[in-house]
Amino acid sequence: MERTAEHQLKILLDGAEDVIPGGELERKLEACARGERPPLRVKFGMDPTSPDVHLGHTVVLRKLREFQSFGHTAVLIIGGFTAQVGDPSGRSMARPRLTAEEVRANAATYLEQVGRVLHPEPLEVVDNTDWLAGMGMADVLGLAAQATVAQMLERADFAARYEAGRPIAVSELLYPLLQGQDSVEVRADVELGGTDQTFNLLVGRQLQGAAGQDPQVVLTMPLIEGLDGAAKMSKTSGNTIGVTEEPAEMFGKAMRVRDELMAKYFRLVTDVHPDEVDAIAAGLADGALHPGETKRRLAREIVTLYYDAEAAAQAEERFNAQFRERRVPDDVPTHELGSQPAWPLPTLLRDTGLAASGSEARRLVAQRAVRLDGEVLTDPVAELGRDDLDGAVLQVGKRKFIRLLAP
Repeated sequence: MERTAEHQLKILLDGAEDVIPGGELERKLEACARGERPPLRVKFGMDPTSPDVHLGHTVVLRKLREFQSFGHTAVLIIGGFTAQVGDPSGRSMARPRLTAEEVRANAATYLEQVGRVLHPEPLEVVDNTDWLAGMGMADVLGLAAQATVAQMLERADFAARYEAGRPIAVSELLYPLLQGQDSVEVRADVELGGTDQTFNLLVGRQLQGAAGQDPQVVLTMPLIEGLDGAAKMSKTSGNTIGVTEEPAEMFGKAMRVRDELMAKYFRLVTDVHPDEVDAIAAGLADGALHPGETKRRLAREIVTLYYDAEAAAQAEERFNAQFRERRVPDDVPTHELGSQPAWPLPTLLRDTGLAASGSEARRLVAQRAVRLDGEVLTDPVAELGRDDLDGAVLQVGKRKFIRLLAP
């Protein structure tokens, strides 16, 4: 085992939100260091509910890579079966169910995308369809008997929906048990997830204990906000930076990260050393660092991770050509925004006169004809916040431009 258990623990806990139960990860690492047990099996599950892996996913994937760096085995579970059920975590309503065909299509490029973050070894990749799809009714009833309805309603999202009278499907109540069964099947020593996964991860501990296994340690990572600075990064919110996006688009999106989130992005999605991230946070707070230049460094760091330094430099040059050299016409008309905090994209296009109607606006978005500060907008139901829009140039096609101004 590489390095001491104490050193490993320091690195592995950096940036983590919580570790449950306290002291257990240290005990397991020390046992590995003494040669009393094999390297840890560290589980992370991803449901392919969309075809893209984005920086929000990489927060946990990067922590999984740290475990790999110390010789522990990453066990990546592709949720081919659970994606068809739908994870209810953090949702105020039931998630539409996906078909097996939709899930397979989404998962087709997952390994290549995940491979941009994880080391090729030590790594096991499995699909929970292999054990969940073959469960019979008796197996499902046995699994369901491991938890109570009262226990499930302790989840904040379920409790809120129950109090509000919004429906909760029985299949949603089963989801944490299915995820927990994954831990039993792969005999996980540690499971990683975002803070919204804490309940599900603890169910895994419960099921492992009932199966006579040493229950897994639960390590949670913070959720990272998306480009809107409000909701967590997710494809549903349209606020993501994908790991396979072109360098120029990746750079341009990173330049839209809210100033107050820059230190968090440096810490969770780049390779900048934690001590230097602390210095960056302090410099931004006391004014020693210029936010714009710091954001440029953030964008370069992100592009370099998924491409290389040359690609990052070229992406920055393209960004400079478009904005610093003002290739947007100098005489762009302006449109003063109202007082609301956010605008649906079709409404914004209609109100600025760049589209005659909401339906035309949606067609233009589908044709990839709409840009904001040079970035193609692809989500026809996106809501754009005031901070994203103030001073930005909204463009349709090659000749229609509007500069947006907040009062």
